[in-house]
Amino acid sequence: MTTITFDTHKFIKTLQEAGFEPKQAEAVSAAFKDATSDAELATKADLKEIKTELKADIQILRSEIMGELKLNRWMLAAIVVAEVAPLLAKLFHA
Repeated sequence: MTTITFDTHKFIKTLQEAGFEPKQAEAVSAAFKDATSDAELATKADLKEIKTELKADIQILRSEIMGELKLNRWMLAAIVVAEVAPLLAKLFHA
């Protein structure tokens, strides 16, 4: 995952503009930085890459499923012919 930069000065300034005392703003900023420093955050680029990979995987699975369906159709047709042919032969030769 990509590292995301955090502008602590801007964060502290925003808190102070909202009414926080400088020490409070610095404490909140430090706590936020500590809480998020170990977090692995996904960026839009990360999500786009995963989306592309998933689309490719889905396409592969779709192709495999279609191949299996074609095989199953042939097998079903063979079974029907094998079961129906003797019945038809009995009807017409009886």
